[in-house]
Parts: sequence; structure tokens; C-alpha cells
Amino acid sequence: MADIDYNDEAIKRLRHDINNQLSNINLCLEHLKYEVENPSEDYLFYLETISTSCKSIIGILKNPAP
Repeated sequence: MADIDYNDEAIKRLRHDINNQLSNINLCLEHLKYEVENPSEDYLFYLETISTSCKSIIGILKNPAP
């Protein structure tokens, strides 16, 4: 039983750490939107793609498959 508790705790910590890093990435993306004057459509597309991917991963971490 202790192994299961240890694994559950390790998974929770890993989820938390990944979520923190993704939050940092999203924050940086928001700053990058305003760093470039007159950004190209491609630039904005790439930022949005990265942001959407981060949000998808955060969703998976919050609601993992059984």
C-alpha cells in the first residue's frame, strides 16, 4: 500500500511541476504578444498555437484519463 501512496504522491508532484512550467510559458507568450510592434500573422499564429497546446496539456493534467 505504501508503494501506491508513494506513486500517487509522485504523480501529483509531477503534474504540479509540469503545470507550473506551462503557466510560465503561457505568461511569457502573453508578454511576447505585446513585445513586437505590428506582429505578423504568422508570429501571432505561432504564439496562439503554443498557447493552445499548453492549455490542452494543462487540461489533460487536471483531468487525466482513467
